[in-house]
Amino acid sequence: MRTLKLFALMLVTVFGLNVAACCGPDKTEIQKTDIITQPTVGKQLEDLNNAYKSGAITQQEYERMKKEIIEKGEK
Repeated sequence: MRTLKLFALMLVTVFGLNVAACCGPDKTEIQKTDIITQPTVGKQLEDLNNAYKSGAITQQEYERMKKEIIEKGEK
């Protein structure tokens, strides 16, 4: 009888460890990196045009920034 209880206790312990191992927290570290996306040249020009049309920037600023965006896009 005592052997049966000991066997049952060992069985429960082994089963519990297996469940904890497969369902517990992952031991491997996942490295997170911040992904910074750069808008496309077209999107930048569209946003710039919207800023100009809304009066947020002057025509001179618009022309200067447009030139910069296009030059950066060509690289």
